[in-house]
Amino acid sequence: MASNVRVPQQERSIEKKNKIIQAGYELFSEVGYYGTNTVEIAKRAGVSTGIVYGYFADKRDILICVLEIYIDRVYKPLAHIVDNAPKPLDLRKLALSVIDKTIELHEQNAKLHNTLHSLATTDEAVNAQFINLENKITEQMSKQLVKLGIDKENIIEKVHLAMNIVQSYAHETVFDSHSYIHYCVMKDLVCNILVELFK
Repeated sequence: MASNVRVPQQERSIEKKNKIIQAGYELFSEVGYYGTNTVEIAKRAGVSTGIVYGYFADKRDILICVLEIYIDRVYKPLAHIVDNAPKPLDLRKLALSVIDKTIELHEQNAKLHNTLHSLATTDEAVNAQFINLENKITEQMSKQLVKLGIDKENIIEKVHLAMNIVQSYAHETVFDSHSYIHYCVMKDLVCNILVELFK
């Protein structure tokens, strides 16, 4: 995946590398991948450009590490909602919480999200990370729902379908915003579909 990334052993070196990745995350989020260069990443991280190249071959290697943080920041809040769903389980409330959180995550990471998705079509490593994200969320959410008592036939397929529907609605709301669509109506339809899938 990110084979050109040097893995530091000392705590100070690990800290520097993490600062570079965090700086990359911030800059890619603020100005996009193509609007960022390694000099700016080094400056934001408080290190020299030489230090950056000591750990990474180029900004693409930084991007692959940034993608791992992005995946974690997208996945954990959704997992938290499902893990902490109150009992008895109210499927409609759970579905609405997941929809709202997905929209919020898309809004918070809009620039980076667009950058990563556009790169996924041309960069195998980025695309592989997105597939890993889908796999991770599908598998974990399926297990979490089974723990909540939703042990339905074809649970993995249903979770994957639900993810695509919620993602599509979040994209529509955050990025597309068609004037002819009533988003409250669409949200209600998405919620109804999710409830029907898992009831």
